[in-house]
Amino acid sequence: MVPRPRISALISDVDGTLVTTAKVLTQRAKEAVAELHARGIAFAIVSARPPEGMRMFVEPLGLSRVMAGFNGGAYVRPDLTLLEERVLPPDVARRALDFLDDRRVDAWVFAHGRWIIRNPKGPRVDHEAMTVQFAPTVVSDFGAALDAVHKMVGVSDDHDMLARCETELQGLLGRSAAVARSQPYYLDATHPDANKGVAVRTMATLMGVPLEEVAVIGDGLNDIAMFAQCPFSIAMGNASDEVKAKARFVTASNEEDGFALAVERYLLSGDPESMP
Repeated sequence: MVPRPRISALISDVDGTLVTTAKVLTQRAKEAVAELHARGIAFAIVSARPPEGMRMFVEPLGLSRVMAGFNGGAYVRPDLTLLEERVLPPDVARRALDFLDDRRVDAWVFAHGRWIIRNPKGPRVDHEAMTVQFAPTVVSDFGAALDAVHKMVGVSDDHDMLARCETELQGLLGRSAAVARSQPYYLDATHPDANKGVAVRTMATLMGVPLEEVAVIGDGLNDIAMFAQCPFSIAMGNASDEVKAKARFVTASNEEDGFALAVERYLLSGDPESMP
């Protein structure tokens, strides 16, 4: 047995990790987080979602620290009081929008606390509304919203095309933005420091926990950045092979209570001085 590092906090992705595909927070997941609290292990969430789309987790999970929305574009308290934010420079937002428009990819803008769209019949609109539990604002032109964008999203059910767009858009924007798919059908563009690697470091500081004592769990390509920051990293069983290869441990899928299983196996059970 090898020494188990001291873990003082767990930071978790949300979609594909904490909840099922149907966006259900299972009873076992709630009990696992409650036991973390009982053991004195802090718990926090980071997501590509807007902060408003994370409110439904505050009460059932007893969240009391910090939440990071937009992959780290906005850090808020559980009551949604803003602590820090990072928005896209306006010229970068406009270049990203032009890129998506040229490729006929539907664009969403998250700015000024709103989810703003131009095409209410576009792909995934109903799905997103169900996920974040609030409706979009429909406009004919994004206008001044492009001056304070927390996140711009290209949406398409052509996953291969969107993967190509990811490479092309990152090449176009360079270091002026972080570009990553949070789901196969969502291509996110955020401030260059709004990525989950920076988010984990910032959240650790805001929680007063040494980074080396933070464990992380996720399933998406955008979670690889936080795996790189924390040696105690866990990938979900539903993650791609690329994501799994970057994590230290792999748990079951989000349809098999993989989040709760990971907490139980790696953080709560056994000799606290040894690694299973």
